Amino acid sequence: MEYQKKITVIQTAIITASTTIGVGILALPRITVEAVDTGAPLVTLLGSLIAFLGVYLITILAKRFPGKSIIQYSEEVIGKWLSRFFNIIIICFFATLSSLVAREFGEVIVTSVLRETPLEVTVIVMLLLASLSTRSNITTFAYIHHFYFPLILAPALVIVAFSLKNANLLYLQPIIGNYPNGLIKGMLTVAALFQGSFILTFIIPAMREIRKALKASIWGMLITGGLFFIIVIANVSVFGAQEIKNLIWPTLELAKMTSLPGQVLERLDAGFLAVWVTAVFTTLFSSYFLTIYALKELFHFWDHKLFSFIMLPFIFIIAMQPQNILELYNVIELVGRLGLLLTIGYPSLLLIIAVISKTKGNENAGRNLDQNG
Repeated sequence: MEYQKKITVIQTAIITASTTIGVGILALPRITVEAVDTGAPLVTLLGSLIAFLGVYLITILAKRFPGKSIIQYSEEVIGKWLSRFFNIIIICFFATLSSLVAREFGEVIVTSVLRETPLEVTVIVMLLLASLSTRSNITTFAYIHHFYFPLILAPALVIVAFSLKNANLLYLQPIIGNYPNGLIKGMLTVAALFQGSFILTFIIPAMREIRKALKASIWGMLITGGLFFIIVIANVSVFGAQEIKNLIWPTLELAKMTSLPGQVLERLDAGFLAVWVTAVFTTLFSSYFLTIYALKELFHFWDHKLFSFIMLPFIFIIAMQPQNILELYNVIELVGRLGLLLTIGYPSLLLIIAVISKTKGNENAGRNLDQNG
């Protein structure tokens, strides 16, 4: 069956940005500062470039095998059984990523807002919301991201802009940081925050103009990378590197210190949390959707809805495994860096083998991933 190409270039860029702007923005300044001290903005920029490499590889593969997801064309490139091995690892990885996003969301909420609410309740509520939403088809998936994206980006930019009135540029020096030995680790950790962009392996085949896929991907990554960059600059220039090391969620503290002109709102943390919850939802929505859609492709089913609730208990159990928030962030950083072997290393392997073996998809190939729409 031919692919129903419904996703626009703008929607593809929005999905990329909306997916990657998520739970990590709260802890990002602390993670980068712990790696390279005042070099946090630099490491954020370099990490974003590494992440773009993965997106570039995914885009080139998608254009080489039009109408097919990575689950489908990997069978043509490296064979059915070896591809299934890697595809199962991808599914397990993004199921784990979904669980960690939900758990981090729960930790922030019970610490900052609902202090009497059990952690399990906040986690399961967000997972239920995601599982229900992922039952929609891929076109509706794009519309949901399109709807929420302005509600995420605009308030975040406003908060960061007004926080800069308290900035001290001396806190950003030296630019390369005092401890450049942590540069590589920091870059990989930042790059791991972009791994949700792997959703493009299912979005690009549904684009109306697949030849513009790279343009859409670049815009999506520029938006996310730019936002991450200015968030880190704002935090470091306001708090200083040493103070940020003592804060679990520096960006949340930055919102508490920021006020609108004329004292309209003396603290913006409540509004920021509302924006952040929306950002977490879109990130979890994409990673959960990727997990169950990949399962559908792996087993050659026509519908992915079957897996939306089947995966829920497994993801919840994984989410509750870390014993405390410190262990949670250690797991997140470890899983994120290892995941780069899948989100960058695996597409690199597929592209190299495809080029050497001259394997290429047919222009009219691919199943209709949106035929349930």
